[in-house]
Amino acid sequence: MKEKKSEQGEGVVSHGVFKLDTGADPELDTMDLNIETLGEAKIKSPLTLNFIKGDEIAAFVRDDERLLYDASLRNHRKYVERGQEPPSFESAGPREMIYFDPTKVKVAMVTCGGLCPGMNNVIRSLVLQLWHRYGVRSIFGAKFGYQGFVSQYQHPFIELNPEFVADIHQQGGTVLGSSRGEQTVDEIVDSLERHNINVLFTIGGDGTLRGAMAINEEIKRRGLRIGIIGVPKTIDNDIPYVSRTFGHDTAVDQATIAICAAHVEAKGAPNGVGVVKLMGRHSGYIACKSSIAMREVNVVLIPEQRFEMEGEKGLCAFLERRLASRGHAVIVVAEGAGQGFFHTDSGKAKHDASGNLKLHDIGVYLSDKLKSHFKKIDVPLNLKYIDPSYIIRAAPANSMDAIFCNNLAEHAAHAAMAGKTGMVVGLWYENFTHLPLSVATCNRKVVDLEGDLWRSTVESTGQPTKLRKE
Repeated sequence: MKEKKSEQGEGVVSHGVFKLDTGADPELDTMDLNIETLGEAKIKSPLTLNFIKGDEIAAFVRDDERLLYDASLRNHRKYVERGQEPPSFESAGPREMIYFDPTKVKVAMVTCGGLCPGMNNVIRSLVLQLWHRYGVRSIFGAKFGYQGFVSQYQHPFIELNPEFVADIHQQGGTVLGSSRGEQTVDEIVDSLERHNINVLFTIGGDGTLRGAMAINEEIKRRGLRIGIIGVPKTIDNDIPYVSRTFGHDTAVDQATIAICAAHVEAKGAPNGVGVVKLMGRHSGYIACKSSIAMREVNVVLIPEQRFEMEGEKGLCAFLERRLASRGHAVIVVAEGAGQGFFHTDSGKAKHDASGNLKLHDIGVYLSDKLKSHFKKIDVPLNLKYIDPSYIIRAAPANSMDAIFCNNLAEHAAHAAMAGKTGMVVGLWYENFTHLPLSVATCNRKVVDLEGDLWRSTVESTGQPTKLRKE
Protein backbone atom coordinates (compact mmCIF):
# COMPACT_ATOMS: atom_id res chain seq x y z
CA MET A 1 0.00 0.00 0.00
CA LYS A 2 1.33 3.29 -1.12
CA GLU A 3 1.02 6.63 0.63
CA LYS A 4 -0.75 9.35 -1.35
CA LYS A 5 -0.07 12.48 0.68
CA SER A 6 -0.49 15.01 -2.13
CA GLU A 7 -4.09 14.07 -2.99
CA GLN A 8 -5.40 12.20 0.00
CA GLY A 9 -3.70 13.76 2.99
CA GLU A 10 -2.03 12.19 6.00
CA GLY A 11 -3.04 8.92 7.60
CA VAL A 12 -4.50 7.14 4.57
CA VAL A 13 -3.02 4.57 2.22
CA SER A 14 -3.78 3.49 -1.31
CA HIS A 15 -4.75 -0.06 -2.16
CA GLY A 16 -2.25 -0.36 -5.02
CA VAL A 17 -0.54 -3.68 -4.34
CA PHE A 18 0.83 -4.46 -7.78
CA LYS A 19 2.44 -1.11 -8.63
CA LEU A 20 5.25 -1.24 -6.09
CA ASP A 21 8.80 -1.69 -7.38
CA THR A 22 10.88 -2.23 -4.27
CA GLY A 23 8.82 -4.74 -2.30
CA ALA A 24 5.27 -5.45 -1.26
CA ASP A 25 4.84 -2.70 1.30
CA PRO A 26 7.71 -1.01 3.18
CA GLU A 27 5.38 -0.16 6.08
CA LEU A 28 4.20 -3.75 6.40
CA ASP A 29 7.82 -4.96 6.47
CA THR A 30 8.23 -3.25 9.84
CA MET A 31 5.03 -4.62 11.40
CA ASP A 32 4.66 -7.70 13.57
CA LEU A 33 2.07 -9.86 11.81
CA ASN A 34 2.18 -12.66 14.36
CA ILE A 35 -0.98 -13.34 16.34
CA GLU A 36 -0.99 -13.37 20.12
CA THR A 37 -2.25 -16.42 22.00
CA LEU A 38 -3.48 -16.80 25.57
CA GLY A 39 -1.47 -19.98 26.07
CA GLU A 40 -0.89 -23.44 24.73
CA ALA A 41 -3.96 -25.10 23.20
CA LYS A 42 -4.26 -28.50 24.89
CA ILE A 43 -7.92 -29.47 24.43
CA LYS A 44 -9.04 -31.62 21.52
CA SER A 45 -11.48 -29.75 19.30
CA PRO A 46 -15.05 -31.13 19.25
CA LEU A 47 -15.18 -30.49 15.50
CA THR A 48 -15.13 -33.72 13.47
CA LEU A 49 -12.44 -32.61 11.01
CA ASN A 50 -9.01 -34.10 10.26
CA PHE A 51 -5.88 -33.77 8.11
CA ILE A 52 -6.59 -36.74 5.82
CA LYS A 53 -6.54 -35.91 2.14
CA GLY A 54 -9.24 -37.33 -0.12
CA ASP A 55 -11.71 -38.47 2.55
CA GLU A 56 -14.29 -35.77 1.67
CA ILE A 57 -14.03 -34.25 5.16
CA ALA A 58 -12.81 -30.69 5.63
CA ALA A 59 -9.40 -30.22 7.21
CA PHE A 60 -8.18 -28.40 10.28
CA VAL A 61 -5.84 -25.44 9.70
CA ARG A 62 -2.32 -25.61 11.10
CA ASP A 63 -0.90 -22.56 12.87
CA ASP A 64 2.04 -22.37 10.46
CA GLU A 65 -0.25 -21.95 7.44
CA ARG A 66 0.11 -18.41 6.11
CA LEU A 67 -1.06 -16.35 3.14
CA LEU A 68 1.35 -14.05 1.29
CA TYR A 69 0.47 -10.38 1.36
CA ASP A 70 1.65 -9.75 -2.20
CA ALA A 71 0.82 -12.20 -5.00
CA SER A 72 3.27 -10.49 -7.39
CA LEU A 73 6.01 -12.91 -8.46
CA ARG A 74 8.33 -10.01 -9.20
CA ASN A 75 8.09 -8.68 -5.67
CA HIS A 76 8.41 -12.17 -4.19
CA ARG A 77 11.66 -12.67 -6.07
CA LYS A 78 13.02 -9.43 -4.64
CA TYR A 79 12.50 -10.74 -1.12
CA VAL A 80 14.21 -13.98 -2.07
CA GLU A 81 17.15 -12.06 -3.56
CA ARG A 82 17.53 -10.16 -0.28
CA GLY A 83 17.27 -13.34 1.74
CA GLN A 84 14.07 -12.14 3.44
CA GLU A 85 10.74 -13.80 4.05
CA PRO A 86 7.92 -11.80 2.41
CA PRO A 87 5.09 -10.47 4.62
CA SER A 88 2.30 -12.95 5.22
CA PHE A 89 -0.85 -13.29 7.29
CA GLU A 90 -1.81 -16.22 9.52
CA SER A 91 -4.53 -18.30 7.87
CA ALA A 92 -7.90 -18.40 9.60
CA GLY A 93 -9.83 -21.60 10.23
CA PRO A 94 -10.57 -24.32 12.81
CA ARG A 95 -7.64 -25.67 14.84
CA GLU A 96 -7.24 -29.30 15.92
CA MET A 97 -6.41 -28.26 19.49
CA ILE A 98 -8.28 -25.49 21.30
CA TYR A 99 -7.51 -23.43 24.38
CA PHE A 100 -10.92 -23.05 26.03
CA ASP A 101 -13.07 -25.82 27.46
CA PRO A 102 -16.42 -25.26 25.68
CA THR A 103 -18.39 -26.40 28.73
CA LYS A 104 -16.80 -23.74 30.93
CA VAL A 105 -15.96 -20.80 28.67
CA LYS A 106 -17.99 -17.60 29.00
CA VAL A 107 -18.33 -15.40 25.93
CA ALA A 108 -19.54 -11.82 25.35
CA MET A 109 -20.03 -9.77 22.21
CA VAL A 110 -20.60 -6.09 21.50
CA THR A 111 -21.60 -3.96 18.49
CA CYS A 112 -20.37 -0.38 18.25
CA GLY A 113 -20.40 2.66 15.98
CA GLY A 114 -22.80 3.46 13.16
CA LEU A 115 -25.36 0.96 11.95
CA CYS A 116 -24.37 -1.28 9.07
CA PRO A 117 -26.12 -4.05 7.12
CA GLY A 118 -25.12 -7.45 8.49
CA MET A 119 -24.55 -6.69 12.16
CA ASN A 120 -27.37 -9.02 13.19
CA ASN A 121 -26.05 -11.68 10.81
CA VAL A 122 -22.69 -11.66 12.57
CA ILE A 123 -24.32 -11.87 16.02
CA ARG A 124 -26.54 -14.75 14.93
CA SER A 125 -23.77 -16.71 13.21
CA LEU A 126 -21.44 -16.30 16.19
CA VAL A 127 -24.10 -17.64 18.55
CA LEU A 128 -25.01 -20.58 16.29
CA GLN A 129 -21.37 -21.51 15.65
CA LEU A 130 -20.39 -21.40 19.32
CA TRP A 131 -23.56 -23.15 20.48
CA HIS A 132 -23.96 -25.93 17.92
CA ARG A 133 -20.39 -26.59 16.77
CA TYR A 134 -18.45 -26.04 19.99
CA GLY A 135 -21.11 -26.63 22.64
CA VAL A 136 -20.68 -23.25 24.34
CA ARG A 137 -23.67 -22.37 26.54
CA SER A 138 -22.65 -19.12 28.24
CA ILE A 139 -22.99 -16.41 25.57
CA PHE A 140 -23.93 -12.82 26.38
CA GLY A 141 -24.46 -9.57 24.50
CA ALA A 142 -23.53 -6.15 25.86
CA LYS A 143 -26.13 -3.45 25.18
CA PHE A 144 -25.36 -0.22 23.33
CA GLY A 145 -21.69 -0.71 22.55
CA TYR A 146 -18.97 -0.35 25.14
CA GLN A 147 -21.50 1.42 27.40
CA GLY A 148 -22.80 -2.07 28.18
CA PHE A 149 -19.71 -2.75 30.29
CA VAL A 150 -19.82 0.51 32.28
CA SER A 151 -21.91 0.39 35.45
CA GLN A 152 -23.17 4.00 35.32
CA TYR A 153 -25.31 3.21 32.25
CA GLN A 154 -26.98 0.23 33.94
CA HIS A 155 -27.43 -1.74 30.72
CA PRO A 156 -28.03 -5.42 31.57
CA PHE A 157 -26.30 -8.18 29.62
CA ILE A 158 -28.54 -10.10 27.21
CA GLU A 159 -28.33 -13.88 27.33
CA LEU A 160 -27.92 -15.12 23.77
CA ASN A 161 -28.99 -18.52 22.48
CA PRO A 162 -30.27 -20.00 19.19
CA GLU A 163 -33.87 -19.17 20.02
CA PHE A 164 -33.09 -15.50 20.72
CA VAL A 165 -31.19 -15.03 17.45
CA ALA A 166 -33.46 -17.20 15.28
CA ASP A 167 -34.86 -14.42 13.07
CA ILE A 168 -32.62 -11.43 13.72
CA HIS A 169 -30.77 -11.77 10.40
CA GLN A 170 -33.95 -10.63 8.65
CA GLN A 171 -33.74 -7.24 10.38
CA GLY A 172 -31.46 -4.29 9.79
CA GLY A 173 -29.41 -2.72 12.57
CA THR A 174 -28.33 -4.64 15.66
CA VAL A 175 -30.44 -6.27 18.38
CA LEU A 176 -27.71 -5.37 20.86
CA GLY A 177 -27.90 -1.67 20.06
CA SER A 178 -24.88 0.50 19.42
CA SER A 179 -23.29 3.74 20.55
CA ARG A 180 -20.40 6.05 19.85
CA GLY A 181 -17.97 7.60 22.25
CA GLU A 182 -15.07 6.51 24.41
CA GLN A 183 -15.57 4.63 27.64
CA THR A 184 -12.97 4.11 30.35
CA VAL A 185 -10.87 1.06 29.49
CA ASP A 186 -10.29 0.25 33.17
CA GLU A 187 -14.04 0.01 33.78
CA ILE A 188 -14.56 -2.21 30.75
CA VAL A 189 -11.84 -4.62 31.84
CA ASP A 190 -13.14 -4.49 35.42
CA SER A 191 -16.54 -5.58 34.07
CA LEU A 192 -15.05 -8.40 31.99
CA GLU A 193 -13.16 -9.63 35.03
CA ARG A 194 -16.13 -9.21 37.39
CA HIS A 195 -18.41 -11.21 35.10
CA ASN A 196 -15.75 -13.86 34.42
CA ILE A 197 -15.83 -13.23 30.67
CA ASN A 198 -13.20 -15.31 28.84
CA VAL A 199 -13.70 -14.01 25.28
CA LEU A 200 -14.97 -10.68 23.95
CA PHE A 201 -16.02 -10.32 20.32
CA THR A 202 -16.00 -6.68 19.17
CA ILE A 203 -18.03 -5.95 16.03
CA GLY A 204 -17.24 -2.49 14.71
CA GLY A 205 -15.07 -0.20 12.63
CA ASP A 206 -11.90 1.79 13.22
CA GLY A 207 -12.96 3.33 16.54
CA THR A 208 -14.26 0.02 17.87
CA LEU A 209 -11.06 -1.79 16.92
CA ARG A 210 -8.92 0.90 18.51
CA GLY A 211 -10.98 0.45 21.65
CA ALA A 212 -10.50 -3.32 21.42
CA MET A 213 -6.74 -2.80 21.13
CA ALA A 214 -6.72 -0.62 24.27
CA ILE A 215 -8.80 -3.23 26.13
CA ASN A 216 -6.39 -5.94 25.04
CA GLU A 217 -3.40 -3.95 26.29
CA GLU A 218 -5.04 -3.43 29.69
CA ILE A 219 -5.86 -7.13 29.90
CA LYS A 220 -2.20 -7.97 29.25
CA ARG A 221 -1.05 -5.38 31.78
CA ARG A 222 -3.19 -7.07 34.44
CA GLY A 223 -1.98 -10.54 33.45
CA LEU A 224 -5.50 -11.75 32.61
CA ARG A 225 -6.34 -14.43 30.08
CA ILE A 226 -9.23 -12.91 28.16
CA GLY A 227 -9.36 -13.20 24.39
CA ILE A 228 -10.22 -10.16 22.24
CA ILE A 229 -11.42 -10.97 18.73
CA GLY A 230 -12.56 -8.27 16.29
CA VAL A 231 -14.95 -8.56 13.37
CA PRO A 232 -14.27 -5.49 11.19
CA LYS A 233 -17.44 -3.57 10.29
CA THR A 234 -17.46 -0.54 8.04
CA ILE A 235 -19.74 0.29 5.14
CA ASP A 236 -16.92 2.42 3.69
CA ASN A 237 -14.62 -0.62 3.29
CA ASP A 238 -11.63 1.40 4.59
CA ILE A 239 -9.95 -1.10 6.95
CA PRO A 240 -6.32 -1.58 5.77
CA TYR A 241 -5.02 -5.01 4.73
CA VAL A 242 -8.60 -6.30 4.51
CA SER A 243 -10.05 -6.80 1.02
CA ARG A 244 -13.69 -6.33 2.01
CA THR A 245 -15.75 -5.56 5.10
CA PHE A 246 -19.32 -6.70 5.69
CA GLY A 247 -22.17 -4.37 4.80
CA HIS A 248 -20.29 -2.89 1.85
CA ASP A 249 -21.96 -5.03 -0.82
CA THR A 250 -25.42 -4.25 0.55
CA ALA A 251 -24.58 -0.55 0.65
CA VAL A 252 -23.60 -0.65 -3.02
CA ASP A 253 -26.88 -2.45 -3.83
CA GLN A 254 -28.94 0.14 -1.96
CA ALA A 255 -26.98 3.03 -3.46
CA THR A 256 -27.85 1.88 -6.98
CA ILE A 257 -31.55 2.32 -6.14
CA ALA A 258 -30.91 5.97 -5.26
CA ILE A 259 -28.86 6.45 -8.43
CA CYS A 260 -31.66 4.95 -10.52
CA ALA A 261 -34.14 7.41 -8.94
CA ALA A 262 -31.79 10.32 -9.62
CA HIS A 263 -31.48 9.25 -13.26
CA VAL A 264 -35.26 9.02 -13.69
CA GLU A 265 -35.71 12.46 -12.14
CA ALA A 266 -32.96 13.96 -14.29
CA LYS A 267 -34.38 12.60 -17.55
CA GLY A 268 -37.88 13.74 -16.61
CA ALA A 269 -37.15 17.46 -16.82
CA PRO A 270 -35.29 19.83 -19.15
CA ASN A 271 -31.73 20.35 -17.95
CA GLY A 272 -32.42 17.82 -15.21
CA VAL A 273 -29.64 17.05 -12.75
CA GLY A 274 -29.74 14.38 -10.06
CA VAL A 275 -27.24 14.69 -7.19
CA VAL A 276 -26.78 11.66 -4.92
CA LYS A 277 -24.67 11.81 -1.76
CA LEU A 278 -23.34 8.47 -0.53
CA MET A 279 -21.28 7.32 2.45
CA GLY A 280 -17.49 7.54 2.31
CA ARG A 281 -15.71 9.74 4.84
CA HIS A 282 -12.20 8.99 3.57
CA SER A 283 -12.76 6.38 0.88
CA GLY A 284 -14.94 6.53 -2.22
CA TYR A 285 -15.53 2.81 -2.73
CA ILE A 286 -19.34 2.94 -2.51
CA ALA A 287 -19.55 5.92 -4.87
CA CYS A 288 -17.28 4.25 -7.42
CA LYS A 289 -18.77 0.76 -7.33
CA SER A 290 -22.42 1.81 -7.36
CA SER A 291 -21.76 4.17 -10.26
CA ILE A 292 -20.01 1.45 -12.26
CA ALA A 293 -22.87 -0.93 -11.50
CA MET A 294 -25.46 1.50 -12.91
CA ARG A 295 -23.46 3.20 -15.69
CA GLU A 296 -25.98 6.04 -15.59
CA VAL A 297 -23.70 8.40 -13.64
CA ASN A 298 -21.84 11.22 -15.38
CA VAL A 299 -19.64 12.49 -12.55
CA VAL A 300 -18.27 10.75 -9.44
CA LEU A 301 -16.61 12.88 -6.75
CA ILE A 302 -14.61 11.12 -4.02
CA PRO A 303 -12.47 12.24 -1.04
CA GLU A 304 -9.30 10.92 -2.65
CA GLN A 305 -9.32 13.48 -5.47
CA ARG A 306 -9.56 17.26 -5.20
CA PHE A 307 -11.89 19.02 -7.64
CA GLU A 308 -12.85 22.59 -8.48
CA MET A 309 -16.30 24.07 -9.01
CA GLU A 310 -15.41 27.00 -11.26
CA GLY A 311 -13.02 27.54 -14.17
CA GLU A 312 -12.87 25.91 -17.58
CA LYS A 313 -11.70 22.61 -16.07
CA GLY A 314 -14.12 22.69 -13.13
CA LEU A 315 -17.35 20.81 -12.43
CA CYS A 316 -19.69 23.63 -13.49
CA ALA A 317 -18.08 23.95 -16.92
CA PHE A 318 -18.21 20.19 -17.47
CA LEU A 319 -21.88 20.14 -16.46
CA GLU A 320 -22.63 22.98 -18.89
CA ARG A 321 -21.18 20.90 -21.74
CA ARG A 322 -23.00 17.77 -20.60
CA LEU A 323 -26.41 19.49 -20.43
CA ALA A 324 -25.87 21.19 -23.78
CA SER A 325 -25.19 17.84 -25.46
CA ARG A 326 -27.51 15.45 -23.59
CA GLY A 327 -29.96 17.54 -21.59
CA HIS A 328 -29.55 15.71 -18.27
CA ALA A 329 -26.86 14.51 -15.83
CA VAL A 330 -26.35 12.47 -12.68
CA ILE A 331 -23.68 13.34 -10.10
CA VAL A 332 -22.63 10.99 -7.29
CA VAL A 333 -20.60 12.48 -4.45
CA ALA A 334 -19.07 10.71 -1.44
CA GLU A 335 -19.71 12.49 1.85
CA GLY A 336 -16.02 13.19 2.47
CA ALA A 337 -15.39 14.75 -0.95
CA GLY A 338 -14.76 18.47 -1.36
CA GLN A 339 -14.18 19.22 2.30
CA GLY A 340 -11.50 21.68 1.23
CA PHE A 341 -14.27 24.05 0.14
CA PHE A 342 -15.19 24.63 3.77
CA HIS A 343 -12.70 26.96 5.41
CA THR A 344 -12.81 26.07 9.08
CA ASP A 345 -10.40 27.27 11.75
CA SER A 346 -8.51 24.07 12.63
CA GLY A 347 -8.53 25.08 16.26
CA LYS A 348 -12.34 25.03 16.26
CA ALA A 349 -12.83 21.80 14.30
CA LYS A 350 -15.67 19.72 15.67
CA HIS A 351 -15.56 15.98 16.23
CA ASP A 352 -18.27 13.42 16.86
CA ALA A 353 -18.42 11.08 19.86
CA SER A 354 -16.17 8.57 18.08
CA GLY A 355 -13.48 11.18 17.50
CA ASN A 356 -14.20 11.57 13.77
CA LEU A 357 -13.98 15.06 12.32
CA LYS A 358 -17.51 16.27 11.64
CA LEU A 359 -17.98 16.66 7.90
CA HIS A 360 -19.69 19.56 6.20
CA ASP A 361 -22.59 18.58 3.94
CA ILE A 362 -20.98 18.45 0.51
CA GLY A 363 -24.28 17.38 -1.08
CA VAL A 364 -26.12 20.55 -0.05
CA TYR A 365 -23.08 22.70 -0.87
CA LEU A 366 -22.79 21.15 -4.32
CA SER A 367 -26.50 21.59 -5.06
CA ASP A 368 -26.51 25.22 -3.96
CA LYS A 369 -23.38 26.08 -5.96
CA LEU A 370 -24.71 24.46 -9.12
CA LYS A 371 -28.03 26.28 -8.85
CA SER A 372 -26.24 29.58 -8.27
CA HIS A 373 -23.88 29.06 -11.22
CA PHE A 374 -26.60 28.22 -13.73
CA LYS A 375 -28.75 31.10 -12.51
CA LYS A 376 -25.85 33.48 -13.18
CA ILE A 377 -25.50 32.28 -16.78
CA ASP A 378 -29.29 32.35 -17.20
CA VAL A 379 -29.67 28.64 -17.91
CA PRO A 380 -32.68 26.92 -16.25
CA LEU A 381 -31.67 24.00 -14.02
CA ASN A 382 -33.93 21.31 -12.56
CA LEU A 383 -31.87 19.79 -9.76
CA LYS A 384 -33.00 17.00 -7.40
CA TYR A 385 -30.85 16.12 -4.37
CA ILE A 386 -31.03 12.63 -2.82
CA ASP A 387 -29.33 11.53 0.42
CA PRO A 388 -30.17 7.86 1.14
CA SER A 389 -27.54 7.36 3.87
CA TYR A 390 -29.79 6.29 6.76
CA ILE A 391 -31.89 4.06 4.51
CA ILE A 392 -28.71 2.29 3.39
CA ARG A 393 -27.33 1.91 6.92
CA ALA A 394 -30.54 0.37 8.24
CA ALA A 395 -31.04 -2.14 5.42
CA PRO A 396 -30.85 -5.90 6.07
CA ALA A 397 -27.84 -7.63 4.53
CA ASN A 398 -28.16 -8.90 0.97
CA SER A 399 -27.32 -12.53 0.15
CA MET A 400 -23.63 -11.88 -0.57
CA ASP A 401 -23.14 -9.98 2.69
CA ALA A 402 -25.15 -12.62 4.61
CA ILE A 403 -22.77 -15.34 3.40
CA PHE A 404 -19.77 -13.16 4.15
CA CYS A 405 -21.01 -12.33 7.68
CA ASN A 406 -21.50 -16.02 8.38
CA ASN A 407 -17.95 -16.81 7.23
CA LEU A 408 -16.45 -14.01 9.31
CA ALA A 409 -18.35 -15.18 12.41
CA GLU A 410 -17.32 -18.82 11.94
CA HIS A 411 -13.65 -17.87 11.65
CA ALA A 412 -13.91 -15.51 14.62
CA ALA A 413 -15.33 -18.36 16.72
CA HIS A 414 -12.57 -20.73 15.59
CA ALA A 415 -9.89 -18.16 16.48
CA ALA A 416 -11.41 -17.45 19.89
CA MET A 417 -11.72 -21.09 20.90
CA ALA A 418 -8.10 -21.71 19.84
CA GLY A 419 -6.97 -19.00 22.26
CA LYS A 420 -6.10 -16.33 19.72
CA THR A 421 -6.33 -12.73 20.90
CA GLY A 422 -5.63 -9.13 19.90
CA MET A 423 -6.74 -9.76 16.33
CA VAL A 424 -9.44 -9.32 13.71
CA VAL A 425 -10.67 -11.72 11.07
CA GLY A 426 -9.83 -10.39 7.62
CA LEU A 427 -10.14 -11.37 3.97
CA TRP A 428 -7.22 -11.31 1.55
CA TYR A 429 -7.25 -12.77 -1.98
CA GLU A 430 -10.57 -14.43 -1.09
CA ASN A 431 -8.93 -16.25 1.84
CA PHE A 432 -9.74 -15.55 5.48
CA THR A 433 -6.86 -14.37 7.65
CA HIS A 434 -5.91 -13.38 11.19
CA LEU A 435 -4.74 -9.77 11.38
CA PRO A 436 -3.29 -8.10 14.50
CA LEU A 437 -5.41 -5.24 15.83
CA SER A 438 -2.37 -2.97 15.61
CA VAL A 439 -2.16 -3.56 11.85
CA ALA A 440 -5.91 -3.25 11.24
CA THR A 441 -5.91 0.20 12.87
CA CYS A 442 -2.63 1.59 11.51
CA ASN A 443 -4.21 3.69 8.74
CA ARG A 444 -7.15 3.79 6.33
CA LYS A 445 -7.57 2.12 2.95
CA VAL A 446 -8.54 4.45 0.10
CA VAL A 447 -9.23 4.25 -3.62
CA ASP A 448 -6.02 4.20 -5.66
CA LEU A 449 -6.34 7.03 -8.19
CA GLU A 450 -3.94 5.13 -10.46
CA GLY A 451 -5.66 1.78 -9.99
CA ASP A 452 -8.29 -0.23 -11.84
CA LEU A 453 -11.32 0.88 -9.79
CA TRP A 454 -10.85 4.60 -10.44
CA ARG A 455 -9.90 3.99 -14.07
CA SER A 456 -13.10 2.00 -14.54
CA THR A 457 -15.11 4.72 -12.80
CA VAL A 458 -13.78 7.45 -15.07
CA GLU A 459 -14.35 5.29 -18.16
CA SER A 460 -17.90 4.49 -17.04
CA THR A 461 -18.88 8.11 -16.43
CA GLY A 462 -16.97 9.77 -19.24
CA GLN A 463 -15.86 12.51 -16.85
CA PRO A 464 -12.42 14.14 -17.19
CA THR A 465 -9.64 12.41 -15.27
CA LYS A 466 -9.34 15.59 -13.20
CA LEU A 467 -11.95 18.30 -12.66
CA ARG A 468 -9.42 21.03 -11.94
CA LYS A 469 -6.55 23.02 -13.40
CA GLU A 470 -3.15 21.39 -13.27
